[in-house]
Amino acid sequence: MKVGLLLAESRGGIGQHVASLVPRFIAAGHEVIVCAPPGTAEHFDFGAATVVAQAPALRGSDVIHAHGYRAGMAALRDRSKLRPLVVTWHNAVIAPGPKGLVMRLGQRLVAKGADLTLGASSDLVELAKSLGARDARLAPVAAPTMQQATVPATDIRAELGLTDQPLILTVGRLAPQKDYPTLLSVAARVHESNPDAVFVVVGDGPLRDNLQARIDAEQLPVRLLGHRSDVANLLNAADVFLLTSHWEARALVVQEAMQVGVPVVATATGGIPELVDDSAVLAFPGDADGLADGVRAILAEPGTANAMRTRGRELAARWPDEDGAAKNLLDLYAGLVATTP
Repeated sequence: MKVGLLLAESRGGIGQHVASLVPRFIAAGHEVIVCAPPGTAEHFDFGAATVVAQAPALRGSDVIHAHGYRAGMAALRDRSKLRPLVVTWHNAVIAPGPKGLVMRLGQRLVAKGADLTLGASSDLVELAKSLGARDARLAPVAAPTMQQATVPATDIRAELGLTDQPLILTVGRLAPQKDYPTLLSVAARVHESNPDAVFVVVGDGPLRDNLQARIDAEQLPVRLLGHRSDVANLLNAADVFLLTSHWEARALVVQEAMQVGVPVVATATGGIPELVDDSAVLAFPGDADGLADGVRAILAEPGTANAMRTRGRELAARWPDEDGAAKNLLDLYAGLVATTP
């Protein structure tokens, strides 16, 4: 088959997912064309795929797979020549106001226009069905194999100026979806009972200055580290992984934490509950008290923490890997090609 993969602007998990598919599709004997904006094409390694910048260059492909709503809309503009069309929904629309309204209208058009809609979490599948998708199925994005830590935990802690203080780690872009104001509130509450606990946030983004201003004003035990390429080392040194997002599908950072046995405290939103099952402490989005209680419980109860580490690893061992995810997609493509006029 000749497979066309279509991306909008991406610097995170969507681009990483597509980059993982390319070599596996090629190794299976298929030709791959990736359509992506120049910045995205430069950020990710698409290997031996042909890389183009405009969707019409995908004409002639046996199947088109668009990743995300914006990519789906780009494919629909050339609908008669870009099909069969598969669209994966990786994210929910949480933007308010006119922008959110336009995005939700785009969701509906993409749901009705795709031959096959894939959702990264079950709530996205149900949403697509409610918006008119003719065929919607769950297709979780596999977590990349977690790299081994290369620096001892004691050295990472020493770099951060820590010894045996509790270390609570968060990884993610400093953007509204991640709800970092709630994370700062969690840190303030945990500090009342665990004054030596330190919260470390890895990632950069538009909210950095505002977050730092609040950290300074309230003297919160939170450190913004910016971008880091050694997340595996930081996870190896962490006592708790904390996720405060308004919404996530199957957050890759949570999967990474579970793979290496870091207890997770997270918001019960999107695909997180089905991902973590009974291995994590969950609270409603925005519930700083509930999230803080979860962090405190893990820090206070070593037995609970150890049970969460074990259960997280057990669940992670059963997840589909990147090879399995690629094979599943190729099987879906073959079925579409065989049945599309």
